Amino acid sequence: MDADAARPTIRLTWIAAAFGCAATALAAGIGADARWLAAVGALIVRAGALPHSIPYAAAPSEWRDAPALGQLVFHGLESLLGDKGLVLAQTVAVAVALVALALDLRRANARDGLGATVLIAVVVAAPATFLVVRAQLFSLALFPVLVLLLRSEAQRPSRRIWLAVPLLALWANLHGGVLVGFGVATAYLVLHRARHAPIVAGMLFVACTGALLATPALLGTAHYYAGVLGGVAASARYGLWAPLSLHEPLDLIFIAVALPLLAAAVRRRPLAWEVALLAALVVMSAEARRNGIWFLMFAATPAACGLRRTAATRPLLSRRLALVCACVPALMLGLGLARQPDDAGPSDRILSRAVALAHRTPILAEPLAAEQLALDGQRIWIGNPLEAFAPSDQQLYLDWLQGKAAGDAILREPINVVLVRVGSPAQRRIAGAPAFRERARDANGVLYTRRG
Repeated sequence: MDADAARPTIRLTWIAAAFGCAATALAAGIGADARWLAAVGALIVRAGALPHSIPYAAAPSEWRDAPALGQLVFHGLESLLGDKGLVLAQTVAVAVALVALALDLRRANARDGLGATVLIAVVVAAPATFLVVRAQLFSLALFPVLVLLLRSEAQRPSRRIWLAVPLLALWANLHGGVLVGFGVATAYLVLHRARHAPIVAGMLFVACTGALLATPALLGTAHYYAGVLGGVAASARYGLWAPLSLHEPLDLIFIAVALPLLAAAVRRRPLAWEVALLAALVVMSAEARRNGIWFLMFAATPAACGLRRTAATRPLLSRRLALVCACVPALMLGLGLARQPDDAGPSDRILSRAVALAHRTPILAEPLAAEQLALDGQRIWIGNPLEAFAPSDQQLYLDWLQGKAAGDAILREPINVVLVRVGSPAQRRIAGAPAFRERARDANGVLYTRRG
């Protein structure tokens, strides 16, 4: 065995993981699809029951609240620490993900320098996942944990495989991304475990399927999953559901990293279940950019093992230098957790002005501003979770966000105040609408009110 591969610890890999966590703490900002969880969580605490609609939205809605635990977690963090709490949660999620990847690299005896290189490449290729706080942070943490468990079991089968069931049940109560985890577990059970222990594999599959429905919504959980996958945003391939594009800089970075990782992973000659998942995740990543992170994290270990060693990849750090390098991410982490998170939404002044001018009528706003208003207890017309609303209202809202003429119909609703991002398609469209006039703006938002 290679002397480097036999090392009991992976120094450079752990330092790379620490840098990834520190970068998250230092640069992460709050994105859309984050604060609405805290808003719904607050409603659950106040009512002592799960909502069957979106109470802060005026548009008709129907909601099967499967991931209620995730909303309660966000509410607790937001109420105790504000936006810093959400950044802390993102940092913890990144730490769990990178530690799980590092452990998987050690399990596979990946070379230290190559493992560190791959970890850094994963972070660089998916900055929108690591540096933007969204509901997806729960899946970001749990996906590599599940992969680590399955690969350990593929190497040495044991009863620990049953840990996949409670893991999926917890995941189902936190985020809809559990469907990706279920798909990974199913591929392992059908293509690998069933070949050696078909009865156990069948029992596990049934248990994992039950874990998907082990939420407060019970059988309504299936309706929730259908709403997420069949929502207008997914069908229209809008936002994170959009396919990879050669015209998007972040997509180009992802492609530049993903292709070498895929080639290296294939060179490693992975097992049949891994080959099937690599192929499926490549297709999923091409179809929707939000899926790219799953490919990166799944391909990381076989890619690190399949990369060819060069002199530059040999671990050359002395213990003293490694200690110094480890102190840098620790300092970055401290500074990051002490800072006030960046906020790309409108200022409190604009938000307060919008509320005052609305006079208790619903406010039409783009997602980030809408979630800020919802968290403050204000009423909006429509917003996240978008799949809770009628498909016609979802389509109308997306048309308005994209500045399409068809979206103008939303302005016929009883809406007197509109809040948009500076320079967005919706802002450019409403700027020419004779029925509305600009009332205030700041660096991030513009406020419009209906004339008269």
